[in-house]
Amino acid sequence: MNDTRRALLDALASGPVTGPGLAERLDVSRAAVWKQVEALRDEGFGIESTGDGYVVSDVPPYGAAAIEYGLDAPFSVEYHDSIGSTNDRARELAAEGAEDVAVVADEQVGSRGRLKREWTAPSGGVWVSLLVRPQRPPAHVPVFTLAAAVAATRACREAGVDASIKWPNDLLVSGTNEGQSTRSADAVSASEASGGDRGGKKLAGILTEMEGEADRVSWLVAGIGVNANVDAADLPEGATSLREQLGEDVDRRLFVQRLLEEFADLRDNPDDVLPAWRAHSATLGQRVRVETPGGVVEGRAVDVEFPGALVVRTGRGDVTVHAGDCEHLRPV
Repeated sequence: MNDTRRALLDALASGPVTGPGLAERLDVSRAAVWKQVEALRDEGFGIESTGDGYVVSDVPPYGAAAIEYGLDAPFSVEYHDSIGSTNDRARELAAEGAEDVAVVADEQVGSRGRLKREWTAPSGGVWVSLLVRPQRPPAHVPVFTLAAAVAATRACREAGVDASIKWPNDLLVSGTNEGQSTRSADAVSASEASGGDRGGKKLAGILTEMEGEADRVSWLVAGIGVNANVDAADLPEGATSLREQLGEDVDRRLFVQRLLEEFADLRDNPDDVLPAWRAHSATLGQRVRVETPGGVVEGRAVDVEFPGALVVRTGRGDVTVHAGDCEHLRPV
């Protein structure tokens, strides 16, 4: 979306505004205003010309302009009906110098999870990758993964689904499946879904990628996948969707807006991330088994430390785990 149309949407979101007023505010001709209004109408917006000026009477259900309309976060939106991977597209935009872009798709046909595991991303889900350039060292990147998990959890809860976070970035709905298997930062594939991991059905996951130097992050992409308006039959075993939990569809436009707004707020206030993550955690207090590069750590998860490490209390003392595949174990 071009800057003029985005500014026009911002102006219309605040109420009726006249053509001359828009032309002055946008520093363009009245003919240019009319052209952009017509373009928005072509995208599905209902825009009426009243005695008080232009008024938005209807908003399309999904798409770039629909998400940006009324969005209280500094993200531009690039929308695709279908794409291979929103993360791959965000990486392309990063190479072009872009920042603060949300790549959104109705479906992904070449998506992936952590370690290139299978990720199911059918039409109707919320598949979004956020491209940001935080002024932080690479060692701090995990806190942005946790921020994405908190933002997605808050959006799910506002939609009416009591999601919680499995360390570090899977969203679960508890009490719906006692025998599923999930993997942190990754999707559940059908082949993985019958293992011993406990805690609930998987609702969403996050895959974070970055490029940087020793002292700073060049760019970071937080890929967030939420099973939104997706039938259970189209999901792997052990997964669930907002539609399945609620019995009806959610408004994806409003859902993505809340997701972007929550993430933007947490990005700007990183000290708030860990307390929020703890408040929404499904892992703290649980017996866990974490497969790490240095071996298996088993015990009770007691805390999370900056920038996102899990503290596990074992028979030999507390162990801080920075990365690994985490399983929730049945209570002894």
